[in-house]
Amino acid sequence: MGSVQIVTTILAAAITAVAVWLAVRAVLKMVAVIRLGQPAPERFTDKVTRARTMLVETAGHTRMFKWGVVGAAHWFVMVGFIVLSLLVLEAYFEVVTTDGGLPIIGHWTIFGLVTEIIGVLGLVGILVLMAIRLRNRPTRPGGRSRFTGSTMWQGYFVEWIVLLVLIFGFVIRGFKVATDHFEFPFWATPVSHAVGAVLPDWADGVSVAAAIKIIISMTWLIVISLNVTMGVAWHRFLAFPNIFFKREPAKPAGSGLGALRPMTSQGKPLDFEEADPEKDQFGVAHVEQFSWKGLLDFSTCTECGRCQSQCPAWNTGKPLSPKLLVLSLRDHAYAKAPYLLAGGGKDLTGEEKATQAQLAHLDVLALAEADKPLIGTAEEGGVIDPDVLWSCTTCGACVEQCPVDIEHVDHIVDMRRYQVLIESSFPSEAGVMLRNLENKGNPWGAPQNTREDWTKGLDFEVPRVGEVDDFEYLFWVGCAGAFEDRAKKTTRAVATLLNEAGVKFAILGEGETCSGDPARRIGNEFVFQMLAQQNVETLNEAFEGRDKAKRKIVATCPHCFNTLGNEYGQLGGEFEVVHHTQLLAHLVATGKLTPVQPVDGGVTYHDPCYLGRHNRIFAAPREVLGDAIAGDLTEMPRNSERSFCCGAGGARMWMEEKIGKRINVDRVEEAMATGAKTVAVGCPFCSTMLNDGVNGKGAGEEVEVIDVASVLLRSVKPEQPQGGKETAPIGG
Repeated sequence: MGSVQIVTTILAAAITAVAVWLAVRAVLKMVAVIRLGQPAPERFTDKVTRARTMLVETAGHTRMFKWGVVGAAHWFVMVGFIVLSLLVLEAYFEVVTTDGGLPIIGHWTIFGLVTEIIGVLGLVGILVLMAIRLRNRPTRPGGRSRFTGSTMWQGYFVEWIVLLVLIFGFVIRGFKVATDHFEFPFWATPVSHAVGAVLPDWADGVSVAAAIKIIISMTWLIVISLNVTMGVAWHRFLAFPNIFFKREPAKPAGSGLGALRPMTSQGKPLDFEEADPEKDQFGVAHVEQFSWKGLLDFSTCTECGRCQSQCPAWNTGKPLSPKLLVLSLRDHAYAKAPYLLAGGGKDLTGEEKATQAQLAHLDVLALAEADKPLIGTAEEGGVIDPDVLWSCTTCGACVEQCPVDIEHVDHIVDMRRYQVLIESSFPSEAGVMLRNLENKGNPWGAPQNTREDWTKGLDFEVPRVGEVDDFEYLFWVGCAGAFEDRAKKTTRAVATLLNEAGVKFAILGEGETCSGDPARRIGNEFVFQMLAQQNVETLNEAFEGRDKAKRKIVATCPHCFNTLGNEYGQLGGEFEVVHHTQLLAHLVATGKLTPVQPVDGGVTYHDPCYLGRHNRIFAAPREVLGDAIAGDLTEMPRNSERSFCCGAGGARMWMEEKIGKRINVDRVEEAMATGAKTVAVGCPFCSTMLNDGVNGKGAGEEVEVIDVASVLLRSVKPEQPQGGKETAPIGG
């Protein structure tokens, strides 16, 4: 060992010792913060499925590959980081001696070949990612970037570290080639040989380059260890457990979509008949009241901004960015952590749990952070502004796009629950809707005895449950389908088509009440439970004696469809629920409905969030429309899982849109740009919002917004009267 090797060895050992010590300290801190969260025992079920899903999502990059070039580049960088960590390990042998290498595998030609290929592809991948980051930098002209709000220096730092580590990997090999110490043939390592051809025959070059590579790598570890909120770096470790502990690992995508998590206290679902606000947690009032999985979510965020780029609120000038919301919660959690770890915190009555002695030595900044309200305006020092919280439509675009399975919607609704149930703080106009749900059983406040008025004028009898026992489907009409003028056209069209196809169905009539979706999404779990339990009892009675496979419900509203099918099981209601477009597609495919006259003028289809993204139903409505128009749809640029929200979800249907551009107008402009004369929808909320948008653009005479069922009915029964121009909804 020469003098150069002695120096390089000492340097490598010293910086590694510091980096490892800091890294262990950082990991212990992160674990301590995450453990502050509430229990979530359901996250430990079905470990085999969880492990399989984690491996598929990480190794297969199933989320990232949706983004094409970005996904491929990231995959090469990820694989490069994992596999080429062996070359960082090898550098510790190379600082000691110029012909050093990994024991056993370090001299295998296949090892040289694989690492060469991965090194080259990793270089290409990181250069592509650097170019994309620069091209989408927040300061670029032409609008906001998905990186707006991200800590940009951290992204640049990580990318340059990866680039330099990869470069010095080839420099080390190049010096081995130049000094005739390289064990791999040219055919297996052509790039290394090419680098060696331009490097001098410097005997100590290998050790010096290896030392630089170690210093670069350990500098990265030191920097991220001193910045535990540096998600752009830590996600490469935290993504694995975050995906493993996702809510529903068997779901093909977006485990935080579909059903909401029930309200829990100490990890157990809350029983409202026995719940006590002084003993049980009602929603989330403090960051430590999120589950530990929530705190892991916040720690894992990569700041990539894919959620932000798809969010309808962010894209229309609202203050909500799912990314910035998560980052705010992350930064708050870690800033507040010293106070919490010292025993601080408020009990459910608002009293401080720690003694003065426990808090005496705390940093003043941690104490100041502890005093911040979780929800509050800038003047109040709040972590999350109320306008951010209430801008969410719960469309799920953020959850769909997140490559590390963060469950944004669940966290937003948990915060809403506390605001509504304990603070009674929510947009005032939504109060009318909640009172109507409690008093009238529907959000519009329409009289219950008018629920069956939509049946008047039909040329066939609509049977009621109780009057007939022999029915295959219970037709869940829904509040919009029963009371809202536009939606009643859809209800009549579906009933007519089912009758035409000979499907035996029945309705509940006045026995039906709101599914509870608006109450649950706004955060009023109490009203949801009240309505849902009533409906579950009614439905169980209607299906008495039938097994689940024969407890079939068809619903025209995706919000009802999602609630009945995905959430009523939490309350003992097990049903087979289908959307009307699924049933109609089946009836056409089996020849029970036959389109005879194509609908012309061009048709585009708007995917409802709760039908498409939340429940993965993309094909059925398109099949129905394809048969009805005898041709291809004109798709909007944002369609299927990337469909743009209409703006009505998350109980936003009953809240004023006062900030930025109206979401429905943005969507209508996209639909009109296709040139289609008909915008087909599969949701009464979407119908209302897009009709209002079309009328607002003054295009009501040129563009028609109607349900898929109405399009099919025009094709199946061209002589069927369609009625006049659709009118405004009840309640405005």
